[in-house]
Amino acid sequence: MNEMVQNPPLVAGTRATRQRAAREAAATPGADRVRVNDPDRTMANILQVATAEFADKGLAGARIDEIAALTSSSKRMIYYYFGSKEGLYVAVLEDAYRRIRRIESELHLEDLAPEQALRTLVGFTVDYQLANPDFIRLVMNENMHRGEYITQSATIQELNIPVIHAVRDVYQRGVAAGVFRPDVDPVDLHMSISALCFFNVANRHTFGAIFKRSLDTPAATAQRRESIIEMIVRFLRP
Repeated sequence: MNEMVQNPPLVAGTRATRQRAAREAAATPGADRVRVNDPDRTMANILQVATAEFADKGLAGARIDEIAALTSSSKRMIYYYFGSKEGLYVAVLEDAYRRIRRIESELHLEDLAPEQALRTLVGFTVDYQLANPDFIRLVMNENMHRGEYITQSATIQELNIPVIHAVRDVYQRGVAAGVFRPDVDPVDLHMSISALCFFNVANRHTFGAIFKRSLDTPAATAQRRESIIEMIVRFLRP
């Protein structure tokens, strides 16, 4: 019942691979016409490359010139669409949260029994964050800025409302069914799920080096995934 939820990485491959793909896309015949006639595609391409740059180098280290070169656009075009480097950074954060929340909304947790819905949500979160380390790096970078830019975005605040509603609904249905204890705050529950899944990606290299464990093998990944799910489920049991 705990099959891994398969979700392809939003920005797949190594940084070099992503950069090469961006160059090839920009070099496609008619690319200039596309940039003029398809602003949505242009913005999506800029966001994809900027996601990798900000995740890899942070807000301070990323360079608009580099992002422009990798997308065969220009600083002027990027500023036209996003206003400033900080505006592009906020747009990248919004896009990152929009993607994960959109997929969460497609899990149809309301159609599952409470415990299975919880297992599905936690398993998805583990899988998604493992498949999208750039999301983790962006969140880590923004925490280094003490949430300065996330607080400027009403979009991010709104994007995160549905996930809390989903967690609350699953939890309250579980309490009503007698399978979850009635003294847990849904926001705290969401934080606990996020913390376990986040650490699983953010600290795997240091943890693996210190304790001499390979955490990237399929067996290790599956075992850790199951452990995280069980910890959350057992935490909620009466």
